[in-house]
Amino acid sequence: METEEPCEVTVEADGRPYKSPTFTVHGHHYAMVDITDLSQDAAPYTVKLDGEEVWPLEGRPPSRIRLFPAEGPGRIAFGSCRTSAPHDAPHEITHGYDMLRSLGCHLSQGDDELGPDLLLLLGDQVYADSPSPEMLEFIHARRNNDEPKNEIADFEEYAELYRQAWTDPDIRWLLSTVPTAMIFDDHDLRDDWNTSKTWREQMAKTSWWPRRVVAGLGAYWVYQHLGNLSPAERADDPLLRTLMGSGGDGAAALDAFAARADADTTSNRWSYSRDLGHSRLIMIDTRCARQLTPGDRRMLDPLEWAWLEEEVAKPTDRLIIGSSIPFLLPEGVHGVQNWNEALCDGAWGRPVARLSEQLRQAVDLEHWAAFRRSFEDLSRLLIGLGKPVLILSGDVHYSYVSKANTGPVYQLVCSPIRNPLSRTLRWANVLTQFGVATLIGGLLARSAKLPKPPFRWRVIKGPWFQNAVAMLSFPGAEATWYDSTGDDIREVGSMKLE
Repeated sequence: METEEPCEVTVEADGRPYKSPTFTVHGHHYAMVDITDLSQDAAPYTVKLDGEEVWPLEGRPPSRIRLFPAEGPGRIAFGSCRTSAPHDAPHEITHGYDMLRSLGCHLSQGDDELGPDLLLLLGDQVYADSPSPEMLEFIHARRNNDEPKNEIADFEEYAELYRQAWTDPDIRWLLSTVPTAMIFDDHDLRDDWNTSKTWREQMAKTSWWPRRVVAGLGAYWVYQHLGNLSPAERADDPLLRTLMGSGGDGAAALDAFAARADADTTSNRWSYSRDLGHSRLIMIDTRCARQLTPGDRRMLDPLEWAWLEEEVAKPTDRLIIGSSIPFLLPEGVHGVQNWNEALCDGAWGRPVARLSEQLRQAVDLEHWAAFRRSFEDLSRLLIGLGKPVLILSGDVHYSYVSKANTGPVYQLVCSPIRNPLSRTLRWANVLTQFGVATLIGGLLARSAKLPKPPFRWRVIKGPWFQNAVAMLSFPGAEATWYDSTGDDIREVGSMKLE
């Protein structure tokens, strides 16, 4: 919770009060209240600030805390890529309906048939490099178009960005009654974040990026990452202990932490896992944990990879892996990205390498396929498990399902929640990613003398280009995609996975 002033926050659930004081960073006040010993669902619960009740929200159903069944959640919703444009007619024409808001509206009407037990937000929860008109008004009112122009510059602007993203009444209510788990992608910081060593060098030369990346990672820690941790992990978090015990503004401690996290990938882990009964959820940091060494690029640095191997090896019926960027792209696009990485590393000489780096950044050639060694390592790891693996992703602004030909490994993509491509770009994606690339991707990869992937796969559902939210239903693992008619949500497509 974010509050206007320092105070004590009390959550009353199941007839008991749970309390926590706020901590302060950059003049903003936050509280995390852990409720660890519920014996049953808490419906409703209330929130008080220094004894004054401020929740539930008037005009909305009571918020509740619903415990997972012992066997695990029955429904898991997921999606990515959500801009915070207004919910008026002109922006519904340009941006479509906000599926997070549409889901909240639908559930608030009392229809629990589609109510998820868990909501996974897989990146681009906010767009720091493409703010809404309202956000631009806030920026221009406080600074004179200083760099970065028309983008988020500091923590104060990030705080307002999150406020605008999550304070619509239907979205506030949805987030108050459905558990969430999140991970960032590039637009939470900036387009192409950590795509290559060259990109980092270019950004480091600007006057404003060092402040921006510190603010972005610090705001992510506050607004998203803290909620991903278990109560025990929060209790052991040294930064949170420092902030809770400082008694003043902890901005310096937060900024120092964020600067280290950007400079040294081993100083902090953004990835995390959860035991969901029938499944194990592993949310992977595919942005900050990258190794960008030319000739030895890795999606995950050695320490992060060792952690992933340990998590994957733990016993479970199935794995649900959250990766903000897709693992199994259309095969042709995969070949193109393999080829581009090889050229960036000098396969055709230094002049071509420079041009290939420009192409890498221009058309976002930065998925698992563009880190070929990590793709091959993860491919062998997952196929060797002999159990179902569901990889949930976003980023690409269309939805689809891919399946490995050699085992029960599925790629499920749901994107965007609200940021659709224009009709022209939709057709361009169909042509380039499902047409031309299919023909030439393999040829390009072979021209760079690259080995074939460890297994083959194919797209078996999709693509769908509309705003969407997807739902996994258990037992049986069925996936369904939904879009909005404005008044309600409707099914776009579905398939059984097991």
